[in-house]
Amino acid sequence: MLKKALLSAVALFALVGHVQAEDLKEFRVGILGGENEADRLRNFQCLSEKLPAAIGVEKVSFFPAADYDGVVQGLLGGTLDYAELGASAYAKVFLAKADAVEPILTTVQTDGSTGYYSIMVARKDSGMTKLEDMKGKKLGFADPDSASGYLVPLVTLPEAIGGPVKEYFGETGFGGGHENLVLEVVKGTFAAGTTWGSGVGEFKDGYTSGNLKKMVDKGILDMDDLVELWRSPLIPNGPIVVRTSLNDETKAKFKQFMVDLPKTDPACFSAIQGGDFTGYTEVNVDFYKPIIDARKATIGG
Repeated sequence: MLKKALLSAVALFALVGHVQAEDLKEFRVGILGGENEADRLRNFQCLSEKLPAAIGVEKVSFFPAADYDGVVQGLLGGTLDYAELGASAYAKVFLAKADAVEPILTTVQTDGSTGYYSIMVARKDSGMTKLEDMKGKKLGFADPDSASGYLVPLVTLPEAIGGPVKEYFGETGFGGGHENLVLEVVKGTFAAGTTWGSGVGEFKDGYTSGNLKKMVDKGILDMDDLVELWRSPLIPNGPIVVRTSLNDETKAKFKQFMVDLPKTDPACFSAIQGGDFTGYTEVNVDFYKPIIDARKATIGG
């Protein structure tokens, strides 16, 4: 009886080990919503060419979510190994399960900063030129889990407008991701909307990186059609996160691959990040503490 139990235990251990080994044959990448799926997959496809050999897996699989929460839930459930999150989406993961993922890197802007901005844009032909012109009008947010598209405006706009967001604007709503939000502003669904950009470079180019830049580069947005009404305080650039339970060797190899990417494959680096950056820098949870605290105090986990 004892021998049978021991053999069963050994078999179970072998099965668990086999499952863990199988897990390392595939590296699962979560891709945030915000622009159309085909574009997101195309931007990340370059990772499938060199990453498997670099980290010792057979293949890299991509999982584009319809919105931010799709990736958040994948990370919380342990079904994704890597994702690039906005600061607020990371805060959501942390508040739900602090040890689910590890933030390891973030991007550095061309001016050396490690932050970006929430930028409120409106149609130029609306005649609006400043935030005060939006009083009583309909404001669009990008996504409930976006730092620039919702959390930071929610927290910082009240000081700029002298009161609560819900009392100042006539109505608010969500645009279904950053790209769609801007398209809805252009269509007139919202009088203005909040999206993200580096704030570095020229407005006419959509700045050096961010949603506006991506849309300009894809030919679906002419910045001459828009005007900037407001810009938030600097927001910490979102983190590259990895599954905490991933083995240390794979984590180290992946981190090194990403650190080297701006030099080994600049085109891939630019495609993934959506604009011009100088490279990556190391971060940890402390870098996002202000965003975590802001989210906890306002919209919660």
